[in-house]
Formats: sequence, C-alpha cells, structure tokens
Amino acid sequence: MPAQPLELILARQFADSLSMPVFIVDTEGNLLFYNEPAEEIFGLRFSETGGMRLEEWATLFRPIDEEGNPLPPEGLPLVKTLTNQIPASGSFYINNLKGERILISVTALPVIGRSNRYSGALAIFWKTKLQ
Repeated sequence: MPAQPLELILARQFADSLSMPVFIVDTEGNLLFYNEPAEEIFGLRFSETGGMRLEEWATLFRPIDEEGNPLPPEGLPLVKTLTNQIPASGSFYINNLKGERILISVTALPVIGRSNRYSGALAIFWKTKLQ
C-alpha cells in the first residue's frame, strides 16, 4: 500500500487510542483502518480483513434499513462525506459477522489537512438503542 498522508497516519493513531468505534478511508473510499471497538461491533478483527475497497466493505458489514433491505453504498454517511467532503450522519442497521442485527448511529467527517488537502474521511459510530 502506498504511503499515506500524515493526516491519515495521525487519524489512525488517534482512532487506535479511542474507546469509540472508528473507521478510516482514503479519498477513493478504500478502508485503511478500523479500531478495536469497531471490531467488536463488526464481529471481525481488522487484522483479518486488512484494507478493502469501498465495494467490499460497504457490503461485507451489510448495512440495512428497518425492513432489512440492503442500503446502497451512496446512502451511507461515510460515502456521502467522501462524495461531498462535508460531514454527514445517519442511523441504520448492520448485520454483523456474528449474525447480530445492530442499530448504529454514524457521524462521518472529512480529513482535511492544514494545506486544505483532502486526504480521506473517518466515521465515528456507536450502538443505538431503539426508542
């Protein structure tokens, strides 16, 4: 994998120290990292998946709506942020690799350095309880 911009290296280091689940992608949507709290939700360790293209991760973790219909990648907050380079948020279900259906809320942020260079995006997410 090619060398990453400093902002993404620092984002990964920051994510690795958080207790909140975090998912980091480059400008093309390629998965660069997700942290241990995200592994618990997904049911799969990052060391088992490594980097993945958008088309792979957007279906592997099976995002779905309330009725169980698959969500297209362009409907996900992280993909919206990649497309528009602005924050996006939303909630949806995932069927993780343990067979659990989990409602998560996601806030995605663009990673833009001091030189205004766009380097990718990160998503912070958490389990949501039904009201």
